[in-house]
Amino acid sequence: MTSEPQSAALDARSVRRQEAMHHEHHEHHHHEQVGWLRASVLGANDGLLSTAALLTGVAASSMGAQQLVLTGVAALAAGAFSMAAGEYVSVSSQADTQAADLAIEARELRKNPEMELLELTHIYVKRGLDEDLARQVAAQLMEHDALGSHARDELGLTEMAQARPIQAAGASALSFAAGAIFPVLAAALAPRAMVLPLLFVVTLVLLAILGAVAARAGGAPMWRGALRVLFWGTLSLAATTLIGHVLGAQGI
Repeated sequence: MTSEPQSAALDARSVRRQEAMHHEHHEHHHHEQVGWLRASVLGANDGLLSTAALLTGVAASSMGAQQLVLTGVAALAAGAFSMAAGEYVSVSSQADTQAADLAIEARELRKNPEMELLELTHIYVKRGLDEDLARQVAAQLMEHDALGSHARDELGLTEMAQARPIQAAGASALSFAAGAIFPVLAAALAPRAMVLPLLFVVTLVLLAILGAVAARAGGAPMWRGALRVLFWGTLSLAATTLIGHVLGAQGI
């Protein structure tokens, strides 16, 4: 028979082995990056394309170099603040909704704890547990953190999904400005005769990179993400250039 010290040593080694296996087996899931990816990539893409499209339209209308740069700087500032305000309002509304739902859930837990236990049990039964085990799991989780259990399993509110208005606003503003600065610099540094072709080249190359990076981070083929943004980017730049040329030719 195994003595108690030997048994304790075996248990300790088993625990260490399980901990080591846990550290080695860490799965990387693409959805973990969705929050920052959405704000950063969409903001940079919007800043790059909207500013470049505006500048190509203005450049095609034969506006002077100084006015072109001023237009780009104004577009960068206005777009960054607009993105920040829009994202803050949107995510704040989401945060308000989450807080209201948590308040309702907390009130129900105080008033009808047994019904809330039954509700959580039914959720686990639908996920594949038998009823007795589902009730045990629900009871233990509610004993540990009743509101957190219902927030996660009934409402779908996790740490990853938590609304953060200030972070979202800051990320959107910075990423928009980071994207918009490139067409502004192209307009400021290029000779006036080369502004239009340079804006096209810089914008489309950067759009392709952004699309590829976003696709890579999301687990999709990089070429697919690049082609998507290249198609819409080319269409946008061509449309604003045509409009600017027509209006400029008419002296508007």
